[in-house]
Amino acid sequence: MTAVKWVLCLSLIFAQTGCIKSMAINSLADALGDGGGSFAQDDDPEFVGQASAFGLKTIESLIDASPNHPKLLVAATRGFTQYAYAYLQTEADYTEENDYESAKKLRYRAWRMYRRARGYGVRAIENVIETDFSALGENEGLMARFQGEHVDLLYWTAAASAAAVAVNKDDAELAADLDLVEKLVQRAIQLQPHYQTGALYDFMISWDGGRPAAAGGSLERATDFYNKALKLSAGRRLAPSLAYAESVLIKQQDKVKFLELLKTILVFDVDQHPEFRLANLIAQRRAQWLLTQVDDLFL
Repeated sequence: MTAVKWVLCLSLIFAQTGCIKSMAINSLADALGDGGGSFAQDDDPEFVGQASAFGLKTIESLIDASPNHPKLLVAATRGFTQYAYAYLQTEADYTEENDYESAKKLRYRAWRMYRRARGYGVRAIENVIETDFSALGENEGLMARFQGEHVDLLYWTAAASAAAVAVNKDDAELAADLDLVEKLVQRAIQLQPHYQTGALYDFMISWDGGRPAAAGGSLERATDFYNKALKLSAGRRLAPSLAYAESVLIKQQDKVKFLELLKTILVFDVDQHPEFRLANLIAQRRAQWLLTQVDDLFL
């Protein structure tokens, strides 16, 4: 969206006529709901992080005016989840060794952001199924309400829910809903297996690889999902390899393969595929940090 269109939309939002205001909100919501194309191509993660905070508050202001707008709710779910991971949770990992208290505060903020994201996702889901979110665990037929247009919603709500529990395992309320997380993602895979060139399988790598076998996890299934994600990403995204290294290779204590994979990530030319530049830069930073943790991660 150009600067002129942005200013025009904002001016329309504050217009007195209710019809014009509604049109403006819907127009801007559609633009915001389609995702951050220009952000995804940016080569400066810190700059994007600073801009994201303003963007997220703008989305929330629009939600206040249109509380059940589906694209706005999905944009909020996606945006707060991405922000919490890229700029809070991972930053906590990077700073913990030198400043434990700051890391603790960052994780708390990440948890709150994930819950905030999940709240918007749950609201949107309840609008689709026309009943409480918890009913998804009691009535399997409700999953049929979700169609291709809902894949974004299913994915980001599941991601926010899983991430919130990952950073705060004492969150009993969300832990009780974890069984629904996999169901949401599996429904998304049924509807659109090629979504975001394999992002659903990225999730499943971490989901199956991160849980012990007693809790339903499986390194074998995680490896299978890794291979599927690699095929769909066609060498454009680093997320599958990063997820596999962290969720599977560390558990297998395969140090040699772990190091090989991280080095492959670090030499990757992020400019080859600009549509994934930002995500790949964030993955490279994560890989660089993991290399500094090798002595602690492997016996």
